[in-house]
Amino acid sequence: MVYVTEDTFAAAAVNPFTKKTEKIRRFTLSNEEQMSVQIITLGATISSIKVPDAQGQVEDVTLGFDDLAGYQSDKNPYFGATIGRVCNRIANGKFVLDGKPIEVSRNRGEFQLHGGFVGFDKAHWEVVKVLSNGVSMKHTNPDGHEGYPGEVTATATFTLTEDNCLHVSMDAVTTKPTPVNLTNHSYFNLAGHKAGKAGLDEHTVEINAYGITETDSNSIPTGNITLVDGSKFDLRVASKLGNRLRQLEPAIGYDDNFCVKFTPPESISKIAKVVHPPSGRWMEVASNQPGVQLYTGNFLPNKEVGETPVSGKQGAEYTKQGAFCLETQKFPDSVNHENFPSTILRPGEKYHHEVIYKFGKLSSR
Repeated sequence: MVYVTEDTFAAAAVNPFTKKTEKIRRFTLSNEEQMSVQIITLGATISSIKVPDAQGQVEDVTLGFDDLAGYQSDKNPYFGATIGRVCNRIANGKFVLDGKPIEVSRNRGEFQLHGGFVGFDKAHWEVVKVLSNGVSMKHTNPDGHEGYPGEVTATATFTLTEDNCLHVSMDAVTTKPTPVNLTNHSYFNLAGHKAGKAGLDEHTVEINAYGITETDSNSIPTGNITLVDGSKFDLRVASKLGNRLRQLEPAIGYDDNFCVKFTPPESISKIAKVVHPPSGRWMEVASNQPGVQLYTGNFLPNKEVGETPVSGKQGAEYTKQGAFCLETQKFPDSVNHENFPSTILRPGEKYHHEVIYKFGKLSSR
């Protein structure tokens, strides 16, 4: 049995699109296996995922904030949010669509990141329907917003199953040809959201990928796909994350798009598994997308050099490499690389993205 309850996360917040003051709603999905998930309408954001360990100890395994101010702060690195209209990077904020040059906003120096200055993560999503096991939300993104052509209507649906699977379905339609590439940006630490780098290092990670999209110093794809065979990116066999992070030079961590096996749009394949052996918690990720960004929180503040940690839930200090993301997606900067899977959505078509996060616990430790 799955239960859905609603409360108010924030009584008053200004919608950056309508400029109206609105309530931010929060939905809690829970089952009888001690798993619960919370989603807020600000950014269609997963604000909490609580799961038990092998001994039955329940911990929140996602990073986030206790209040609205945290999510609205410029220190929020997209914790748990639905990212769009285009996730990841667009080089120089430019591309050509049907022979026409398009310029979008550049919110990170010379490139755009995660949809621009006011992306889908900052929108107040409208609740479309409260389901028996979840909730569906909608955001209508105006024509011309952040430079993108066409009005895009996006829907994000979150459902929980009795066997500890969180299903996230992201759909979109458009009035004009435009790129669409959505993702969920949850930060995970299966040792618990407070566990930091010491906890992250204990994880093992496995990704079913044949290659990565090669990038320059700004993480902008060059257009080449590098095979993972025998490299530091070869995670086809479960590897201890702490050991792999120590191999990277300089010690910047992973922030790379892994190319997984292409599947038909209606097919969902397992692409990754992460295990935290000390607690026994594990998470599998399945998706219908051809890429997944492994990010190890490299741009969170580095306390060792005097940077101030992000103040998170329950007074937690979030610091560099204290969590990981597995962001399912089409390839970054696809609009500028014809050899990458196309992100162009046209009128009459439907964008459909499914990702499943399945949680479990080892039978013995």
